[in-house]
This record gives sequence, C-alpha cells and structure tokens, in this order.
Amino acid sequence: MKVLWFLPTHGDSRYLGTNEGARPLTLDYLRQIAQAADQLGYYGVLTPTGRSCEDPWVVTSALIGATQRLRFLVAVRPGLHQPALAARMAATFDRLSNGRLLINLVTGGDAAELAGDGVVTTHAQRYEASREFIQIWRDILTRSHTGESYDFAGQHLHVQGAKLLFPPLQNPHPPVWFGGSSAEAHDLAAEQVETYLTWGEPPEAVKQKFDDVRQRAVSRGRQVKFGVRLHVIVRETEAEAWAAADQLISRVDDATVARAQQTFAKMDSEGQRRMAALHQGKGRSRAELEIHPHLWAGVGLVRSGAGTAVVGNPQQVAAKLREYQEAGADAFILSGYPHLEEAYRFAELVFPLLQLDHGDDQLPTKTVQARGEAVANTLPTDTASATATPAVRQAA
Repeated sequence: MKVLWFLPTHGDSRYLGTNEGARPLTLDYLRQIAQAADQLGYYGVLTPTGRSCEDPWVVTSALIGATQRLRFLVAVRPGLHQPALAARMAATFDRLSNGRLLINLVTGGDAAELAGDGVVTTHAQRYEASREFIQIWRDILTRSHTGESYDFAGQHLHVQGAKLLFPPLQNPHPPVWFGGSSAEAHDLAAEQVETYLTWGEPPEAVKQKFDDVRQRAVSRGRQVKFGVRLHVIVRETEAEAWAAADQLISRVDDATVARAQQTFAKMDSEGQRRMAALHQGKGRSRAELEIHPHLWAGVGLVRSGAGTAVVGNPQQVAAKLREYQEAGADAFILSGYPHLEEAYRFAELVFPLLQLDHGDDQLPTKTVQARGEAVANTLPTDTASATATPAVRQAA
C-alpha cells in the first residue's frame, strides 16, 4: 500500500472546534510537516482546497525545494481556472519537482462557497463541467509530449489550438485522484481518473463503492486504483488511543457542533451527507461515535470532509488498514492532530507493520528542460532550427 500524509493549510490544533492549542499557520510550520513526511518515508501529502485553506498551488510550490522524494497531491477545481492554464501549471510543477506531482480533482460540494467563487451551477452541471475540464487537461498534457495542439468543443468548455511547448516529466500526465459518492461522481471516476478516493466509511460500505466504480470502469475498458482518506489516532495501548480521541473533542461545545451540522446539511455533497449520517451530531461517548470496530466518527462532529479516524494500538490500526486493503484500497491519505507530531507517531509505530510501496524508483528517470527563449512564442528553441539540441535528455 501507499501511505500519504496531510498538509493542514486550513489550520492545526490539539483540540477540535476551539482556538485552545491552535497553531499559527506559517510556511515554516508547513515546511516542518512536509520535511518530516519526506524524511519519514511517506509517499506524498494531500493539500486541501477551499475558502478556509491557503491556496494549495502556492503552498506546495514553496515546498518543492524543501523536500526530495515527497509527492504533492494538489487540487484543481473546475470553474476557478481554465483547464489549459491548469495543464500549464501542472507541467511546470511536475518539471520543477522532478515528477512529484499528483492531481486531486475537486468538484466541490458546498453551493454557498462555490457561488462565492463564481460557480453557480447545479450538482449535475458541476460534474458535467468537471468531466470536460479533466478531459481537456489530460489531452493537452498527453499531446504535449509530441508537440500536438488540441481542440475541444463541449457543453461547458471550449479550447482551440491549445498547446504546451514543454511537457510534464510524467508521461502522459501526472496521475489524477478524485473522490465523490454520487452516481455522477462514480461515472466520472470510471471514465477519467487513475485513483478513486472515498472518506473512511465502514469497510463494507467502502467496498460497495469501490466495486461500483470498478464495474463502471471495466465497462469503459479502463482500470482504476482506490484509496481511503482517514484520520488516525494511534498510541502504544488501546486505552491511551481512546483517551486521546476523547481529548481531541473535549473542548468543543454543543453549540459549535450544532452550527457545524447545520452548515453540513446545506451542502449538496453526497459524501458529506454520508459522513454526517454516521454520527448525526449525537453524543460524545465512544459507544455513540465508534461506528465500526476501531472506526470513530468524532472528527466529523465539527470538521467537514473526512470525519472518521482509525483508533487503537499499532497492531489494531494496521489491521484496520489491511481490512480496507482487502476491500480494494491501494492507498491511504492519513492525518492526525497535531499533524507534525502525529506524522512521526504513525510512521514510528505503524510503518513497521505495513508492506509499503513507496519505492524511489517510481520517480521519473528523465528530465525535461527548457533551453533558450521560445521563438515567436510558439517554437521551443530545440525545434526552431536543425542545429538545436534535444530538450529531453536521459538523467545521469
């Protein structure tokens, strides 16, 4: 399995739902987390997106030089920028990071937030536009390796003569990850992405979603990998782990939980609805929030998105991840509060119990470099004349 960690660009704390124990969100702190994940051997880090977060492209670009092997799973959001620009950004990031970019396609599920960003469409229309967006994005990057231009005329998006002069290192393009629980999301995953993600529902529910996406992909002649987004609370003993879970929500009050649940109820995200249904805003006890053995829904009382955590000692946590792996998961995106210390704790306690697929040999073996100034803003100098030298050379 591949295990990724999380960059908390929306803030970090020891306690949910309060400023107590909160940490200033600075580049230095995010650099500490990224470097820890890099040195500990995590496959990559997910960076969230939305109005409550720092911009994921700006943040992760600033961390390229501070890391060596860590992949960055960075969000693209249809409607916020054009697919041709997103393709150019991705190619640049991929070259500068030596092929360490992963793409997280985010359609969005909060209509109020989307409207504030200028996206005023229905749930179905967003998925239609997302399908066109990622198809254009993929095709532009794929054709960049051969220098072809690209035309597309869709219901929502159009491009004419779209072209990238310098391709990404990863061929044909950086892998696309995507999560969604609706039928439209499953169709999009089956048709367009490399890895389908789900938040941490009980394993049998996760397997049903994976099976549905897999069947839809097979009907299109494709294969899709699968991943689970979870929080983790691991301690040397089970009792210590559950005490840490209780402590995490010990400062949040009922009014804050109620306000959060009211906000979640207004969203048109099927995944968010499923997360909220796991706990329904009820109670704080382990009996009320442990929805499956060692799967705890307490985070979702106040946090949108991923709302469940695997809780237990190292052997119990590893066993739960293997249970998801048996359901079809190839990758896990994990997080814990605070993210710096918990990155160390999970790696030290649980990594030795897992079979990880984090090999550095999976990074690209070629470099792509622009040499000289493009001729007439159209031709790379290596193709403008017969005497030019190749822009792609084998790495030493």
